[in-house]
Amino acid sequence: QLLCCIIHSNTTEITMKISAAFAALLASSSQVAAFAPAKLSVRYSTSIRSVTAAQKEFFGITDAAPALSQDELKQMVGYKSVDDYVKSGMVVGLGTGSTAYFAVERLGQLLKDGTLTDIVAIPTSIRTKEQAEELGIPLVTLDTHSKLDVAIDGADEVDPDLNLVKGGGGALLREKMVEVCADKFIVIVDESKLCDGLGPGFPLPVEITPFCHEHTIRTIAALPSCEGCKAVLRMGSSSNNKVDGDEIAVTDNGNYIVDLHFAEAIKNVPKMAADLKALCGVVDHGLFCGMTTAVLCAGADGVTVTAPEKKNKAEKIVKNMAFLSAAVGLLAVSTMIIRKR
Repeated sequence: QLLCCIIHSNTTEITMKISAAFAALLASSSQVAAFAPAKLSVRYSTSIRSVTAAQKEFFGITDAAPALSQDELKQMVGYKSVDDYVKSGMVVGLGTGSTAYFAVERLGQLLKDGTLTDIVAIPTSIRTKEQAEELGIPLVTLDTHSKLDVAIDGADEVDPDLNLVKGGGGALLREKMVEVCADKFIVIVDESKLCDGLGPGFPLPVEITPFCHEHTIRTIAALPSCEGCKAVLRMGSSSNNKVDGDEIAVTDNGNYIVDLHFAEAIKNVPKMAADLKALCGVVDHGLFCGMTTAVLCAGADGVTVTAPEKKNKAEKIVKNMAFLSAAVGLLAVSTMIIRKR
């Protein structure tokens, strides 16, 4: 329409078209505001990994002075996840780890004071089961409840596509079995877990069978999609990837864990996930791809929510704004040429 106006040298109509275009742009901006996550502030601490400029831009984070500790951030996001996503009568998946701990704690509080009723939960580890029992949370299993309303769990890393690395606490198999059955999978993290690419910031756990485990480890390392990884058998406790014992770490399922260390970001996360899953001797792996409903990230000024649908809408609107800007520039140049004629 703009080009037709230029050809016929109708400057009045050109002006009207430009005004209409900017009105549409303003409407799009209001749509962005409707679903865009609230801005967060980075809290600098020696215990929290630095957040890159790209991560800040994607997750809506701005710089600020140091404030809450990492544990306080975990509590903030853990409590909010239950407050916002758990309703009475639900079947809830309970994650494992230092952040999920606070979600379980909050669920117990709301059941005790009567805010929530008729809740049953499925724990993803023995540790979580014991915590839930102490809090009086009614527990069931997938054998009786194969469909969950929501599952809430932490993550060791989150990339811009909302793919996850999980399993630092050794519960990756049970976590995936429970969370894949949930209508909504809510991921709760603090800013230290955001990354540009999975791999370098946290080793990828892979649960394997004890039988011929050395053969399985060599086979994993030889996969083209795992090129460059250093496969390390987990020793000591299965609940962390630190060497804290002389015995091979054993999971709740009686299996071993090999941690894959990468110097560079994993190039094709879905491909690696498929290759590992198809390997004989591998029980499961810590790549959670395409499962995330929303990522709740705790920061200095609160909690931001990022979801795949919102991310795609934002990218589309930004592209449209860039196209419109280019079109207006072309229009201005074309108008100058017409006037010179």
